[in-house]
Amino acid sequence: MNSETLLLAEVRTGSKKAFEQLYRNYKFRVYRTIHKQISDDAIAEELMQDVFIKIWEKRSDLDLEKSFVAYLFRIAGSRVVDYCRKAKRDQAIKANLQLIASEISEEPLESTFSREEDDLLARAIEQLPPQRKKIFLLCKLEGKSYEEVSRLYGVSTSTISDHIVKATKFLRKCLVNTPAANCILFVPFLFVSVKSILEKII
Repeated sequence: MNSETLLLAEVRTGSKKAFEQLYRNYKFRVYRTIHKQISDDAIAEELMQDVFIKIWEKRSDLDLEKSFVAYLFRIAGSRVVDYCRKAKRDQAIKANLQLIASEISEEPLESTFSREEDDLLARAIEQLPPQRKKIFLLCKLEGKSYEEVSRLYGVSTSTISDHIVKATKFLRKCLVNTPAANCILFVPFLFVSVKSILEKII
């Protein structure tokens, strides 16, 4: 066995010392590769750390007969792809949340809000009937068309439209009846709250 294969064999047995050496051997190469695709120092560093966490977690799967470098950079490539997909999805969700806010409130956007105000829209959405909430989030947050959602639930597009109209009216009523209604709009805390709702129900 060559020195790298011996090192990998020790990593497979759970040797933290061997893993630290493996990390030192490759961290800069992995970082540079990721940074070429993600031009953000902090994110590239985080993704690089994720790659090695994955290596450690899957250490028992290391194949000493195959190229470790190829395996390492395949994981790095996957992390970059996953990050880009998530970033794109989060950007779409953010845009749709801003649209929801503008449809529900007729007031101009504000720049700063309290945590309580941030949560009001999320709590109002939670009060919708289960199916209406799902339809509303699929159309407004996920950006699905009425046709897509109608096929998903086996109902007409007019029924989907009716759910959206009623959901919007209900949310507007909820927010109008709150003291902070004039500034219930999208902010990062709300983005997290509504996104967590979506993840739980879909």
